Amino acid sequence: MPFARNQWYVAAYSDEVGRDLLARTVLNEPLVLYRTGSGAAVALADRCVHRRYPLSESRLDGDTIVCGYHGFTYDPTGACVFVPGQQRIPRTARVAAYPVVEQDTLVWVWIGDRDRADPAVIPRAPWLGDPRYTVVRGMAPLDARYGLLVDNLMDLSHETYLHGGYIGTPEVANTPITTTVDEEKGIVYVSRRMDDAQCPPFYSRSTGIQGRITRWQDIEYHPPCLYMLHSRIAPQGVYPPAEGPDSEAFHAEIVYAITPSTEHTTYDFWAVARDFAVDDESVSEYLHQSNHAVVMQDVTALNILERVIAAEPEQYQELSINIDTGGLAARRLLARMVGAGTVGAPR
Repeated sequence: MPFARNQWYVAAYSDEVGRDLLARTVLNEPLVLYRTGSGAAVALADRCVHRRYPLSESRLDGDTIVCGYHGFTYDPTGACVFVPGQQRIPRTARVAAYPVVEQDTLVWVWIGDRDRADPAVIPRAPWLGDPRYTVVRGMAPLDARYGLLVDNLMDLSHETYLHGGYIGTPEVANTPITTTVDEEKGIVYVSRRMDDAQCPPFYSRSTGIQGRITRWQDIEYHPPCLYMLHSRIAPQGVYPPAEGPDSEAFHAEIVYAITPSTEHTTYDFWAVARDFAVDDESVSEYLHQSNHAVVMQDVTALNILERVIAAEPEQYQELSINIDTGGLAARRLLARMVGAGTVGAPR
């Protein structure tokens, strides 16, 4: 599936990037990430110009990377500053350096045209760095194309069937959704409001609520990479006040960064930020274990689906219904991004 190259993508969490060399592949581009002595995050092409040895398998010397094969040395701009056996450095001895922005504990990289890399358009997930919230998170690689994860997250009715025992209850699949699209900003919104629902273990054990609940799921998807689920949980019949804080409810901001690695592999960065039990380590441990289990159920299902799609006839026609309106809107916006300014399709 084609990529929108002139867009920002998450390559890592901020605390993954340090003085050790980190290898990631984004949009088929092998990258090496590290942090300079001053703390700036750097992303370079992960391939020495001499004999293509991965720079991620090399070593840092100050702020430069010394290739572990023949010693070619690169500064944070990608320029080669040393070659073995000669004083003259060839004019073409440099590797690509990619724009990097750190925001909300995420490291974003730009793979497309450098002169189009505008940090101001990176969507925000402020809860990830807000001291009023406690965050658990992880990253799971998928052996599946990124569009399958987008479809998965835009249609939460699958929670009822795939994630029973964690976050799924009958009401999720049985409650109609409302889908709207901000065409100018390129954002898809999908809302599901459950007035009287079972409380799944994910929330009953973390909030302490017993009995039925009012459960709201409000999706906000910023193609191509950032997905946010604003989850509101309250005792059944408790709604936000007309004015003032929504203090009788529990709020979880569930964030996914969906980063294509190759045409058929994806990085699934996930995080759960909560405004309740913020100092309770047992709640953090439970939510981390539970959300990791949910993510791995998705990984298993999507990896299976990838193999099915790879083996099916090219013109196979799938069926879509009302619950797919959010996913179909996301597909349309992604296709528009690919068609508007993509610099080359995946190789």
